[in-house]
Amino acid sequence: MFTSTCRAGLLGAVTAASLATGCGGSSTPASVDAASADAAPQDPVAAVDEARFAADLTAVTGPRTVGMPHWQAVQDLCADRLEALGFVVERHRYATGVNVVGVRAGTTAPDQHVVVSAHYDSVPSCDGADDNATGVAAALEAARVLSAGQHARSLVVACWDEEERGLIGSRAWVARAANAGQVITSSLVFEMIGYRSDTPGSQQTEPGLDLLFPAQTAQIEANGARGDFLLVLHDDAAATDAAALDQVARTVGLPTVVLPVSDMLKRSAQAGGLRRSDHAPFWDVDYPGLMVTDTANYRNPNYHCAGGPDAVADLDLDFAVRGVQVVVGAAAAALDRP
Repeated sequence: MFTSTCRAGLLGAVTAASLATGCGGSSTPASVDAASADAAPQDPVAAVDEARFAADLTAVTGPRTVGMPHWQAVQDLCADRLEALGFVVERHRYATGVNVVGVRAGTTAPDQHVVVSAHYDSVPSCDGADDNATGVAAALEAARVLSAGQHARSLVVACWDEEERGLIGSRAWVARAANAGQVITSSLVFEMIGYRSDTPGSQQTEPGLDLLFPAQTAQIEANGARGDFLLVLHDDAAATDAAALDQVARTVGLPTVVLPVSDMLKRSAQAGGLRRSDHAPFWDVDYPGLMVTDTANYRNPNYHCAGGPDAVADLDLDFAVRGVQVVVGAAAAALDRP
């Protein structure tokens, strides 16, 4: 984050189709191909696979600033995986970095796009397991399960570069999309989803959050300020996506705290801490934007390796996979919502 096992038993009767209408393998990272995607279960939430996620998380973890060998390896992983899943892939090269963007065309509304994304860079000399190897692994798993079927709208899955330097990669792509008049109906961003703590007092909040979101601050405090929830942050245009996500979260048993950021607030000076990831460039051009996070330095003592290595061993994979599930459910709904 910029500074300033298949879960079939969890979903029950809730399916992507019911969400869209508003109703209540292999662990080798590079081994997924289009044939295996076509054979995947049609319920994308139930199809999310912890072993696949864990394998990709391990593969991505390691220092990956622009030009480093592992930066190139992760860039290649994103591109190769998306191509294998049937996406048309672009390595979007801008002045200082490279985004990897894959598109699978929709059937009836191909000019409308649902974007699922995460940044793949890390801060220098930091393995970046939580920040943001969890997000990349989540985006790749979302790509796998969402590409198993046909959808009305086009699905875009992106691995952004240079988030840690100021959202540079996502900003470059979003600006190009806006200038071209591209229609983006949903944008769902993974930003650090793996760190969980049930220790009382483990969750901090940004100064002033109690003034902007008193009910949500009270919710956190009533739970003993435990860092055991996923934070969901969205603007007005993404409210429907947030509602779909919340429905899946309740079903899979993932606690959430939801911050609805009004259009007025997202453009104000008070929004600073609410704009710390790749959803912000979408907001700036009036595209919808929703971000999920474990709250970064407000919970994880190893954020940017400040308190120790940002390592896979310190992450809660069950918590992270449920985070993947809720975004997959919201994306599936968005892809086929009337």
